[in-house]
Amino acid sequence: MIEPIIYSTAFGLGLLGGAHCVGMCGGIMAALSFAIPDASKAKRFTLLLAYNSGRIGSYVFIAVLAGSLLELIGGGSNSSGHRLSVLRIIAGLLLVAMGLYLGNWWRGLTYLEKGGSSIWRFIQPLGKSLMPVKNVRQALLLGAIWGWLPCGLIYSALAYAVAQSASSGVASLQAGLIMLAFGLGTLPAVLASGLFAEQIKQWLQSRGIRSVFAVAVILFGVWTIYGTLQHAEHAEHAEHAEHAEHAEHAGHGQHSEQAQPEKVITDPHAHHH
Repeated sequence: MIEPIIYSTAFGLGLLGGAHCVGMCGGIMAALSFAIPDASKAKRFTLLLAYNSGRIGSYVFIAVLAGSLLELIGGGSNSSGHRLSVLRIIAGLLLVAMGLYLGNWWRGLTYLEKGGSSIWRFIQPLGKSLMPVKNVRQALLLGAIWGWLPCGLIYSALAYAVAQSASSGVASLQAGLIMLAFGLGTLPAVLASGLFAEQIKQWLQSRGIRSVFAVAVILFGVWTIYGTLQHAEHAEHAEHAEHAEHAEHAGHGQHSEQAQPEKVITDPHAHHH
């Protein structure tokens, strides 16, 4: 069972990462919006919603794949606590790196994004064939394709989802649900950027706003690392206490076995034989 705070954290990460999402997806959202006449506001909103549904659906699908891979290599509920701790610390470090990236203080995650670009080269042409978007099906498919865009924020959230779901019995399902919470968190900013493209983009791209969001994401990462280390320390203490208790019980058992023959020797009925 995944604690509700994990879903809340994933949602908050998506919400705070909205500035980055607008930078990455704002162009396609604006293109979707401007392709539809102002008179068709209902249609515009429907297409934007379909696009974002496809995008978030891809996030969930990627997380389910990653969770399934974790189950195959033995990273589920039967894995060691040490392995889970390592996964969660990596997720925390990626969140810190993402915060630094958002604040434009250190852009090390660009190397991670370059790694994902090899897959994106094959997928991107499919999106071009769907432009211009004129119906819900096209918008949904375009969003599903755009969900594979190399993005440090997505990779950080994915690492967090997989790490937090690793101790559950069904890592694939839990990772997908955590990533769904993250995707829903990104929805307000990305959806708003389609409806109020220029105003939202300028606001979210301002240095002050980005800095606030960046610091918040860094704090998420530090909190994840700190919580993992604290949990590992408590687990280690509990394990030592359990071993000491077993040793004590074993000692009592040994003393009882040694005392038993004395009862046989001193038994008064033994003289009747």
